[in-house]
Amino acid sequence: MPVIEDNDIRIEVNEEGFMARPEEWSNVAASVLAKAEEGIEDLTGEHWAVIEFIRNHYRDKGTAPMVRKMCQATGFPLKRIYELFPSGPAKGACKIAGLPKPDGCV
Repeated sequence: MPVIEDNDIRIEVNEEGFMARPEEWSNVAASVLAKAEEGIEDLTGEHWAVIEFIRNHYRDKGTAPMVRKMCQATGFPLKRIYELFPSGPAKGACKIAGLPKPDGCV
């Protein structure tokens, strides 16, 4: 399985870049994944608002949120979500948030 390394951080990911062990997610892991997998150098407050919403929704419901809910909860239009996470809210944002690959994510 591929491994992403940054300083003392080592994250095992699957072939699509999702964490092999999501239970090991942390804010530091999110920053490492953002840089390595999505090319995002620094996670801003807007990134964290989306990430926290995704993680809380997954914790409460056991699934990744629908994009419409993500936009409603954060107040960001879909266009802004894609600016923050260029590979998309399902693939990019969920990957950085440490969730497994969402159903229906291509």
